[in-house]
Amino acid sequence: MLQKYIMVFLISMVPLIELRGAIPYSAVMGLPLLQSYLIAIIGNMLPVPIIFLFARKVLEWGGDKPIIGGFFTWCLKKGKHGGEKLQAKAGRGLFIALLLFVGIPLPGTGAWTGTLAASLLDIDFKSSVLAVMGGVLLAGLIMGLASAGILGALQSVIF
Repeated sequence: MLQKYIMVFLISMVPLIELRGAIPYSAVMGLPLLQSYLIAIIGNMLPVPIIFLFARKVLEWGGDKPIIGGFFTWCLKKGKHGGEKLQAKAGRGLFIALLLFVGIPLPGTGAWTGTLAASLLDIDFKSSVLAVMGGVLLAGLIMGLASAGILGALQSVIF
């Protein structure tokens, strides 16, 4: 059982998969939802301060390197584009917009991308981490409900 929880933790740390993949994995493995939710949140949030403080610098440094340059440049462009798009739509409500950007479980809108966008937009560390944490909690709640079948049951009742 411990190995399954470790897998939930590790999956939640993987970019693009994050908690959105870890919670359904835990449901398939038959793990209790609450414990999986908490472990996935911890795993998803653990890289956030590191991403905020170092990712931009590393990506800018590696942007012109022969083998990794293309990928690093793509990451910078994706983060900057996402951040600018978010800022244009949000205006002064950037905190809520960042929270919702991370919280709506769509591909490419997780904690990694949100944190990178916040870093590229020069949002302060505390606000960034709090908004990303709120988004991770929201995404975890949505994925937990979906994994438990509650969203599917509601959809069949409503439609």
